[in-house]
Amino acid sequence: MEGKGINFAAFPQTAIKVLTTPAAFFREMPKTGGFVEPLVFMVVMGVISGLIQAVLSILGMSIAGGIAMGLAAIIMMPIFIAIFGFVGAAILFVIWKLMGSQESYETAYRCGAYISAFAPIAAILSIIPYLGGAAGIVAYTFFLVAASIEIHKIPSQKAWLVFGIIGAILILLSITGQMAAKKLSGELAGKTQEMEKAAKEIEEATKKMRESVSKMPQGGQMTEEQQKQMEEAAKKMEEAMKNMPQKQEKE
Repeated sequence: MEGKGINFAAFPQTAIKVLTTPAAFFREMPKTGGFVEPLVFMVVMGVISGLIQAVLSILGMSIAGGIAMGLAAIIMMPIFIAIFGFVGAAILFVIWKLMGSQESYETAYRCGAYISAFAPIAAILSIIPYLGGAAGIVAYTFFLVAASIEIHKIPSQKAWLVFGIIGAILILLSITGQMAAKKLSGELAGKTQEMEKAAKEIEEATKKMRESVSKMPQGGQMTEEQQKQMEEAAKKMEEAMKNMPQKQEKE
């Protein structure tokens, strides 16, 4: 399990071959050889993806969040990809087994690990709302079908049927998830504006009440104008306080 034999210089060529000729790559890919090299390959792809996310966030082109989220991606992306690699391989192993594959978990892991070569491109596509995520899922589906045919010896029609259905479900979940997130973001923004407006009205009403009290004569009797100002200020405050819970209930 040592990394002494890992050829880091070959990673760019490996990634290019996966992306350009996936069928040939999986046809020639060793089915065994340990977990270290594919794991390191995945982590490297995760680092590159994190850097891309950070740059896009700094440029204001990422939908994932601000600069802080982008910088956090440099750390989180490799960790996420490394951890999910084992979980994802287990899921793929089960799917391939159900489809009739005779290959081991290690082979499934190696397939999933090298497909991560697409992760940096997926990070770039993420800037396109809805379509970017869908395009990424379509690409991953294509790579999985290629691995199914070349490594696991599964018929092409069967591979496309199974992973096509899974891909369609993931695309639907991706689009609905983005739509829900966008809607929630808009609702939160509107709610914040309403709360700020109500707070400003309360502040103005309180200010008027204080001015009226400060202008009261020593005897404590208010003039008709001061009394009117107090009543208006109290009414505004009451309306502002009353509107806040009403808006929440309507939502």
